[in-house]
Amino acid sequence: MMRWIHRWLGLGIAVLLCVTALSGAALSFFPAQEAARAPSPEPGLTVATLAARVQANHPGIEQIQRAPSGKITAWWFEGEQPGSAAIDPATGLDIAAADPSPVQRWLTTLHRSLFLDDTGRIASALGALAMLVLSVSGTVLVVRRCGGWKAWLARVQGPTAGRLHTQIGRVAVLGLLLSCSTGLWMAAETFDLLPMEPASLDAAAQGSGLPHQAMDSLEALRATPVTQLRKLSFPAPADAQDVLTITTDQGMGYVDPGTGAILHWQDLGWDQQVSETIAMLHTGQGAAVLGLILGSAALCIPILSITGLLVWWRGHHARITYAHQAPVAQAKTVVLVGSEGGSTWGFATTLADALHACGQRVHVASMSDWDTARYRQAQRFLVLTSTYGQGQAPTGAQDFLHKIQACSAATTTPIAVLGFGDRSFPDFCAFAALVERTVRAQGWPSLLPYDTIDRQSPQDFARWGRMLGEALGTPLELAHQPVRPAAQTLTLIERRDYGADVQVPISILRFALPSSSVWQRLRGKGFAPFEAGDLLGILPAGSDVPRMYSLASGSQDGFVEIVVRQHPGGLASGQLTQLTLGQTVQGFLRHHPAFHAPKGKAPLVLIGAGTGIGPLAGFIRANAGHRPIHLFFGIRRSNSDFLYQQELAEWQAAGRLSSQTIAVSRSASPQYVQDALRQASPQVLEALRQGAIIMVCGGRAMAQGVRDALTEMLAPTGQTLHTLQAEQRYVEDIY
Repeated sequence: MMRWIHRWLGLGIAVLLCVTALSGAALSFFPAQEAARAPSPEPGLTVATLAARVQANHPGIEQIQRAPSGKITAWWFEGEQPGSAAIDPATGLDIAAADPSPVQRWLTTLHRSLFLDDTGRIASALGALAMLVLSVSGTVLVVRRCGGWKAWLARVQGPTAGRLHTQIGRVAVLGLLLSCSTGLWMAAETFDLLPMEPASLDAAAQGSGLPHQAMDSLEALRATPVTQLRKLSFPAPADAQDVLTITTDQGMGYVDPGTGAILHWQDLGWDQQVSETIAMLHTGQGAAVLGLILGSAALCIPILSITGLLVWWRGHHARITYAHQAPVAQAKTVVLVGSEGGSTWGFATTLADALHACGQRVHVASMSDWDTARYRQAQRFLVLTSTYGQGQAPTGAQDFLHKIQACSAATTTPIAVLGFGDRSFPDFCAFAALVERTVRAQGWPSLLPYDTIDRQSPQDFARWGRMLGEALGTPLELAHQPVRPAAQTLTLIERRDYGADVQVPISILRFALPSSSVWQRLRGKGFAPFEAGDLLGILPAGSDVPRMYSLASGSQDGFVEIVVRQHPGGLASGQLTQLTLGQTVQGFLRHHPAFHAPKGKAPLVLIGAGTGIGPLAGFIRANAGHRPIHLFFGIRRSNSDFLYQQELAEWQAAGRLSSQTIAVSRSASPQYVQDALRQASPQVLEALRQGAIIMVCGGRAMAQGVRDALTEMLAPTGQTLHTLQAEQRYVEDIY
């Protein structure tokens, strides 16, 4: 529900929010400009002296006001002609026009009422209320997505538009909350919806009737510094009993112009102080820096609107339209989908079509849309979900576990969970397995045993479909054709080959960076900015199923680089290692923030073997800040598969690599990378004492050996790998 509110409220009112935000951001500049231009009064200047100076230049003076910015303005009559000006407090002379510029007046009217009087004021107030709801709901969604308040600033996964939306929202949310809540308060005051009394004196007063003294001799005015003045109203010259009215930061009162005494004084009430504070916080009058900060936050709203629209558009089009969608309340079978790249939606559509052909009323929806109250006639739930990164929820499934766990009681409707992934990765279908454990722990009945689909296998899916048909008592054949991901053409511009002597061909392949516009990147098209450790999906000729490779370069390097080992019978690796310069392949980008080099100066301990050197080399290449990096790299023979040998030497000489330890497994003294790690135990433990982060990339056997070695090394220190993982100081990219 929270995600639904955030999405549709934001989309529905985006234009209004952009108008009020842009006008508000522009208005935030004027208080700062006014404060910068306002002359500062000399130290100790009193209201009496200021009033005398202004009256000397304008005998018909009626009122002097001092704005929170320090700007002093006077109003007077010369005969029958009214006049006004901004005043220099040092001389009492006019220095500028009193009225705001036409641009400022136009922006103020647009911001407050959209040029529609009270109707526009109501619309602006509703916009502020919507922004308040969006800020609160967005905060809740980010906290859920990041895994709690402690991870509020954690890295965000996903395409460019989604990452920008979350990152900008996290920065701007406090300013937006302050702006919209104070704006709502001011709107409520405008329509007298709050029990606030306007600032006014509750009693009238008459002067002594004595001749009016000179302004600079009136004691009450001489005792009041100009810095405390808000407004001074002069008595009518022809009325001997008329009085001065003065308003300051503390209150307001009457002053006898004949004696200089205060006739009546009234302190500002708490409600008036609150009202003025709210106005200051919203407009920036009297707090110019805060106003600029809030204006900057308001400028984020158009960006949030555009990125939010792109996120919705991408998600909407990632969902393959199901032609026979049954209404939510009438569906007998509900198919819930969690998909990062969109391929799982294709499987869901194939399943729904087959069930419809068997006479089922089927509703297909995102996992985040799940709500048992909506599916009143559902007889079964079928959950089809992929896994993102290292066991994380894919797009459209982030809220599912939270909703399941928030249920006070489990549904009696049976559920089946089917995971999609690549078995070559250690976190194969980890999120799907977590969903299975969670629903069983909540007491949901099982329709089918938990199952998985490896690499979008149509055969695996057909096998599961037959099991589902048996459970439903009807034959069910699922003939699925995987949807080919959108990809770009990559042209090979450089290659280096290794491993022939040990019968393990390995190639470092460098492709030209495809050009793409900012608009394409925001829409999730093309190659958005990427880092070493992100993934490149290669679509081999004759297959729609991609093979993922860790990137050894970042977009700032100006090229796309991967390290490929040729596997016997491997379709993608076979084609890649046979490429010649100028030939092309089809590829696409997948962000993998769980294996990015962390920001900061903490040392890095990089451990890898074979093609696992790819992203590690990318981290070293990007180390322009010369943070300490220690590399442990396992190879077979130094004369055959020492990948990046020349570059590593150059990077070490340039200060980008602090040390490198090479473990050679086929030599006179065979050594594996975990053995080298044990020998360097004192140096590794010292790096950990300095806050080092350990990053491991390579095969499963190597990774297990490294874990065993580190467990032994950490035992005397009282630390464990589990502790380091919890602190995000031990990360793996294993295949």
